Amino acid sequence: MQRDEQLRVIDALMKHLDAGTNVDAGCQVRNPSSSYTCPDIAKSEWQRFFQDYPQVVGLSADLPNPRSFFTSSDLGKPVLCTRDDDGQFHAFLNVCRHRGTIVESEARGEKRQFNCPFHAWGYNHKGELIAVPKESHFGPVDRSCHGLVELPAVERYGLLWVHPNPEGELQVDALLGELAPELESWQLDRFVRHGDASYPTAMNWKLAIDTFGETYHFNTLHRDSLAETFYGNVQLYDTYLRNHRMMLCMKNIEVLRDEPREQWDVRRAALPVYYLFPNVQLIIGMGGPTLVRVYPEGENPNQSLSQISFYIDPRIIEAAKDPEFAERYRQITDRMEGFASVIRDEDYVAAALSHLGALSGAQEYVTYGRNEPALHHYHNTYREVLGMAPLEVISN
Repeated sequence: MQRDEQLRVIDALMKHLDAGTNVDAGCQVRNPSSSYTCPDIAKSEWQRFFQDYPQVVGLSADLPNPRSFFTSSDLGKPVLCTRDDDGQFHAFLNVCRHRGTIVESEARGEKRQFNCPFHAWGYNHKGELIAVPKESHFGPVDRSCHGLVELPAVERYGLLWVHPNPEGELQVDALLGELAPELESWQLDRFVRHGDASYPTAMNWKLAIDTFGETYHFNTLHRDSLAETFYGNVQLYDTYLRNHRMMLCMKNIEVLRDEPREQWDVRRAALPVYYLFPNVQLIIGMGGPTLVRVYPEGENPNQSLSQISFYIDPRIIEAAKDPEFAERYRQITDRMEGFASVIRDEDYVAAALSHLGALSGAQEYVTYGRNEPALHHYHNTYREVLGMAPLEVISN
């Protein structure tokens, strides 16, 4: 984040604190409860957002070395992501071109090549077919047209982007707009992978996204956890095409009031949380980023899966070799794991109860307040992509 923008954010948050104000969307809006439960909407979302739209599948750290790989089935199809010997990122449908068997079943690792478990056809990290056992018995195989089916894949700003459709278009800068240089400034490609967690939950995937969309709930739901570190109901909010950035106000901001402005670092005053349409939260902590990816269970509106990945600055790992700094490393990793538990045990428990409420038919709509602009924005982007009318405005 540019220096002048860091100072603007800190100044604006201090102004909100001093005035007892918050971001203001200018109105309240209603969202039909059916948007969380309707099978037809869920079917359209699965196709438009998760089959025909570019996806962030990880950070550069998920493929740390040449010959690294990881696999995924989050998009309802087997995907193999690799880094070849030249360091280039690739993504393929993880399906053997002989009999259609899944080629690689391991979650991640490093391998010289990938061999189908059925007949041992072998593929390299560029997806090329390089081995056909007993080809003289099987018959000739044109290897040039029997490689793994490649998916559009781009590594940009430390993020790994894949289009689930082999014929899809992937233009990252067009998706990010003015957010691109800010993401680049965080140098996300310098971090290393620390760990991950998976949370299947009986709720609509958008309810998981909603839990990241405001701090209005901090003093209630998180009164014994996040509220100890953050001011509830104080934030900044900016949109970038279909994406956004929220700046969550940390109580540590008070320390900066007594320091020279040239020493201010926005991460000591606020937590940057980026939403990347349609299903990603990228959180920039002092120790490293956290990536949250939320998926529906296919066309099922009542089940979702959140994949949470943690990354850490390698300089912190190196410093931790000195016993004097080992405690700092432990604090950072404990905070990452604690954050994941807050998502699982507080946010998602409440969101799952909201899903039960939506299924009950108790009310026709939910209301998003003036202090919840993120919910206004991304639910309207969902509706826009699906060709639906904007959310109903109920007050100004």
